[in-house]
Amino acid sequence: MIKSNAALILEDGTIVKGQGFGAKNEACGEVVFNTSMTGYQEALTDPSYKYQILMPTYPLIGNYGINPDDFESEKIQAEGFVVRELALKPMHGKLVKTLHEFLNDHNIPGISGVDTRFLTRKIRVHGVMNGILKYPYDDAEADELKNKAKNLDSITSLDLIGLVTTRDVKIHNAKNNGNNAKNNKKIVLIDCGEKQSIINSLIKRNITVIQVPASTTADEILNYSPAGIMISNGPGDPKRAGYVVSTVQKLMNEKIPVFGICMGIQIVSLACGAKTYKLKFGHRGSNQPVKDLKTGKAHITSQNHGFAVDTESAKNSGLEISHINLNDGSVEGVKHNELPVWAVQYHPEAHPGPWDNYYLFDEFLERIK
Repeated sequence: MIKSNAALILEDGTIVKGQGFGAKNEACGEVVFNTSMTGYQEALTDPSYKYQILMPTYPLIGNYGINPDDFESEKIQAEGFVVRELALKPMHGKLVKTLHEFLNDHNIPGISGVDTRFLTRKIRVHGVMNGILKYPYDDAEADELKNKAKNLDSITSLDLIGLVTTRDVKIHNAKNNGNNAKNNKKIVLIDCGEKQSIINSLIKRNITVIQVPASTTADEILNYSPAGIMISNGPGDPKRAGYVVSTVQKLMNEKIPVFGICMGIQIVSLACGAKTYKLKFGHRGSNQPVKDLKTGKAHITSQNHGFAVDTESAKNSGLEISHINLNDGSVEGVKHNELPVWAVQYHPEAHPGPWDNYYLFDEFLERIK
C-alpha cells in the first residue's frame, strides 16, 4: 500500500489523505467539482478557477497528458488539483508532458488516491466550502490546518477579476480566410478572466479583438470605435466588480451591441439593476442542459460558475429571460427589451464541451454588422 503523504483539509474539519503529485506546496481556496470526462488541461488553465481547488468527478485523470494546443491562459489558474486516480503513463500523439510535470512546473500541488465521490456528495449536500491542499502533509499539522481552513477568506469577499485580467491592451487580428480585410469587424473584449477559446472563436469569424483590462473606462473603450462589446467569463463574485458594472452601464447607453459570456451575464444583469446570488455548489461541467425559451430547444452546454442571476429581479430590470437551466431552473440567458444587449451564462466556445452553441458567435457577428 502506498503511504499517504498529502491531505485535503476542509473548513468543517474533514481531512482526506492521499498521495501527493505535482509541486510540494500548500494551496488554499474553495473546493469545487467538475463533471466533465475530459478537458482537465482547459479547466486548470481557465481563469474562472482562480482561488479554487479543482476536483474532477471522472475517476481517471491525466491519461492523455498535456499538449501545446489546449491552453486557455498562459498558466494554471486553479490553486490545487484533487483526483481519484492519476494516470502515470499517459499516451497521446500531441503529448509534451505529464499532468504531474505540468503541475510541478507551475508550482501547483495535487492529491490523488482520494474518494472524490465522497467529496462530491458532501459538497452537493452541504455546499462548496473552503479547504487547504497540503503536500507533503504530517498529522502533527492537523489542528493548525483545520483552524487555517476555517478562517480562509470567503470567495465573496475578494475581487478576483483584478488578479486575472490582462495588464495591457492586446490586439488579436482577424483571420481573413480569403476575404477582404475591409470587411473585418472590430470589437472590444472586456477581459474579466477570458478564455483563449473565446478570442479564437471571434478571430476565426474575421473579427479583430481588442482585449482590454477589466478596469478600462467606457470612454477609453469608445475611443476604439468598436462595432461591438463583449464581456468575458471570470472568477469570483460579480458584486466585487462594481467598476466593470459601471463601465457596462455607460456602454449600454451608446446602443452598441453588447454580448456577455458567463461572468458577462452577471455583469450585464447587475448593470440593468438585477441581482445575483451564490449557488450552493455551482454549475461546472460540459453536460449542462439549457432550454432556449424562444425555440423550446434544449442545448447541452459547457459551464463553470458559482454565481447566478436572480430570476425575479431580472424580470423587473428591463431584461427578458431567454434561457434557463433544465436541472434547477436558474437563469442561463437574458436579452434587453430595448437595447442591443444580451448574454448567456454558459460557454458557447466550450473547450471542453459540445459544439452546440458555436452559433452564438455567428449571431454576434450578424448583430455587429
